[in-house]
Amino acid sequence: MSFEYFYKTRMPIDGAWPGDSACEVLISAYNSSDRVGAVFDKCSAPLKIWMVFPHYRYDKKDYPKSGEIFDSQEMEESEYLNLFFEQYFDQLVGKKISIDITGFMRPHLLFLVRLFQFHGILKFDVFYSEPVRYQKKDDTRFSAGPVTLVRPIAGYEGVPENDISNDILLLGIGYDHELLKQVAEHKDFAKIITLWGFPSLRADMYQESVIRASKAPEAAFPTGKGKLRYYAPVNDPFSTAAKIQEIVRVESLKKPVTNLYLSPLSTKAQALGFALYAIYAGTRAISIIFPFADGYEQETSVGIAEIWRYTIELPDMMFA
Repeated sequence: MSFEYFYKTRMPIDGAWPGDSACEVLISAYNSSDRVGAVFDKCSAPLKIWMVFPHYRYDKKDYPKSGEIFDSQEMEESEYLNLFFEQYFDQLVGKKISIDITGFMRPHLLFLVRLFQFHGILKFDVFYSEPVRYQKKDDTRFSAGPVTLVRPIAGYEGVPENDISNDILLLGIGYDHELLKQVAEHKDFAKIITLWGFPSLRADMYQESVIRASKAPEAAFPTGKGKLRYYAPVNDPFSTAAKIQEIVRVESLKKPVTNLYLSPLSTKAQALGFALYAIYAGTRAISIIFPFADGYEQETSVGIAEIWRYTIELPDMMFA
């Protein structure tokens, strides 16, 4: 797949958005970030839906006052989103849909993309807003509880090969070093390759991620010299997908990859890139695994630096 055929557009932070950004349905995940609220307000749509995830632990009195609310206490991504689709199916199919992924849980985002493909929603827009900075800089944590389980994300379980002689774990490096550590320990037999976000969202964020990742050196620096370190822009899902494709090609030339495990622990935009690669690769022995925590912080960022729109097209499952 040539992921450079996809395109992204920078959206204005101030002033009205262009008419072609309007949609029929906007889906957004609620949290307390200003950048989440800004996209919800700016995007023109007759139906705007807030998903309220139980992981953020909001009281009903703190729910947003505008837009429709969908909430459920189901923590597992497939259970939560299948309930969402049961309620909104007729209002989604055949409509122009936009998703603001900024506040999403990464497993829920990835399963939603797979669910769209299953239901034949093959083209939609995605918004992602970048922060000016994270509140606690290199001390920022996004998870708000211990990791309780490492498992494949629903819809990305893959079909493992019995041969595990050249299994690869590709880690998308983020701020939460504990998450990195848990995934690396879960697949301790696999060869670890790291994908770092560079260019980063802001100039100092790459250094902050290195500082945090250094607390899990066995995951982030598996060779000691960084020989298996790759880079992709953290705000570009298409460049991320293309880089993963390149990594797999390079590694396969050395020795055929037996099982490929992907773990997107960086930005939501990069996580989307992991999903796009897995969907288009069409290889059975690809799994996307994730360390699931008890909860997540309601707000971790300050300000809005950029807002991006990505136009997503998925392959039809009938011909995959």
